[in-house]
Amino acid sequence: MSSVSELLAQKAAIEQQIAEAQRAERAGAVAKVRALMAEHGLTMADLAGKSTAPKRTGTKVAPKYRNAETGDTWSGRGLQPKWLKAALASGKTIGDFTI
Repeated sequence: MSSVSELLAQKAAIEQQIAEAQRAERAGAVAKVRALMAEHGLTMADLAGKSTAPKRTGTKVAPKYRNAETGDTWSGRGLQPKWLKAALASGKTIGDFTI
């Protein structure tokens, strides 16, 4: 039977062999990819899959409601602003603020 120190030495040797084999496989894969890129005229941008179409960002929506006293506006999307909630609670209608 092997001793613990012998088994640990074997483990270290095997782990080193695994690391060397992984490095060799990785180098081979990189070489294949570079060859294919050169053969087909590809660049890193082609591999990244970046689109040339512009990205959509949040667009402004025209306001639908305005507080005549303060000039605050609301587009009608999302939560109602505090000024509108307060005005509605005091008895006004949302139609009173339509632009």
